Formats: sequence, structure tokens, C-alpha cells
Amino acid sequence: MATHRPNIVPAATPRSGRDHTSWPATVTPTAQCHRASRRRVARWTVAVGAIAFAVVPGAPVARAAEAALESRTQTALALTPDPKSGHARFDRNCARCHGAGGRGDVNPRVPVLAGQRPTYLVRQLATLSDEERESVNMRHAMSAADLHEPQAWADIAAYLGGARLPSHPQTGAGRHLALGEATYRILCASCHHDDAGGDDEGFVPSVRNQNFAYLLSQMERISALHRRGVDENFAALLRSLKPDEASGLADYLSRQHGPTPVR
Repeated sequence: MATHRPNIVPAATPRSGRDHTSWPATVTPTAQCHRASRRRVARWTVAVGAIAFAVVPGAPVARAAEAALESRTQTALALTPDPKSGHARFDRNCARCHGAGGRGDVNPRVPVLAGQRPTYLVRQLATLSDEERESVNMRHAMSAADLHEPQAWADIAAYLGGARLPSHPQTGAGRHLALGEATYRILCASCHHDDAGGDDEGFVPSVRNQNFAYLLSQMERISALHRRGVDENFAALLRSLKPDEASGLADYLSRQHGPTPVR
């Protein structure tokens, strides 16, 4: 469950107010890293400018689908969740693939769901309920009568949001961490925040506590538009990354641990 439609403005100052040239003392990106990441921003900005003037066929149909998704999402979010019921529903329908407590697997296609933002999880479940995601396994799972109703989405999301986090997510080799942090600060922090914890506004997911292999595989799938509903501008941003930048970014994020901030 990992897609969102961010309104990314990579050249802007992140929500935290920190300037892009300010870095934590623990990892100081080199000037080369900084320049390389800014070149990605420049190329991506040009690509976005070209896309903005494109005529998108089928726009009325897409808007209707988006409105229906928004209605399902808001219906679920307005309900009072029952985490205990969510735990039972998750164990019956989801744990076989996503692991006990939603703590995931090193399988590149299986995310860690424990500690994820409940609003984001509700959005993903609402999306899956209408077969908007390409995963055959997820469509099969969502066909269960137990998962058809908005109350089930609210319950499962509440359970997973408070579930125990994995203690040792898989990380990368650590060869490009400085470049990965530089890339994150310039391209990602304005939406996902400096702490990588995401935001309820806009259904921006937390990208903390995830395994390296999953993060890297999802960046590859999104950049190739192999995930339905992905914003093309976001895919263009990921396609602009060089292999070392993508690997460093996934490795850097795989080392960001801890509870998801409330906001």
C-alpha cells in the first residue's frame, strides 16, 4: 500500500522551514552530492512544465472516479474505529502476506504496515476496494466480505497505526547515504517532512520503518508507472534519479525509525 498524489514543489523550502542547504550534523552531504541532486530538480522541473500543458484524454471519467474515491475515503474517516476489531480482521485477511502485526517481510513487494498513518491506510483500502491497484493478490484479499465496508477500513487502519514497529528493518549497504539524504532533503522532505513521517493532509504516507528492498522496488515501479493512480509528475521525479541516488535514498529512508508523528 504505497502511493499518493503529492503536490510536490521540489525547489520550495520544506514545511519545516529548513533551507535546503542546512543539513544535520550527523551526515554532511558533499558539494558534489548537493549539486547532483539539484541537477535532478532542474531536469524534473522542466519535465513537469511540459506535462502541465498536455491534454489528458478521459479527464471527466478520471474526475468522477476520483470523486467516488474521495467519498469512500471520507465516509470511512468519519467513523469511530475499533482497533480490536481491526486486529481480528487483519489477522483473518492480511497477516498471511503482511506478517504478524503488519511488520512486513523482506520480500520487495510486501511493505511494513505497522505504524503507518491511519488516514493513508484508509485511503489505500478505499482505493483497493474499487480495484484501483494492480496487485492481483490485493484484489483477491479485498474481495472478502469482511473487507467490503468502510468500517472495516477504519478498524484495520486504527489497529495498524498503533501496532508495534519492526525492531530491525532491512537496510542497504550504506555506500551512498550522504547522497541519499541530500536527495531526500531536496526532493522529498517538502511533502514527507524532515522526519519522513508523512502527513494526514494529502494522504502522504510515512516512509519510515520500511525495508530497503521494498523502498527501492516501489521507486522503480512508480517511476515506470507500474502503479495505478500514481501522479505522473511524481513518477517523472523518480525517473530523474540516477541509480546511486535511488539506492542511497532507499537506504537512507530504511534507517529512519520510530513512531509516526501525529499531524
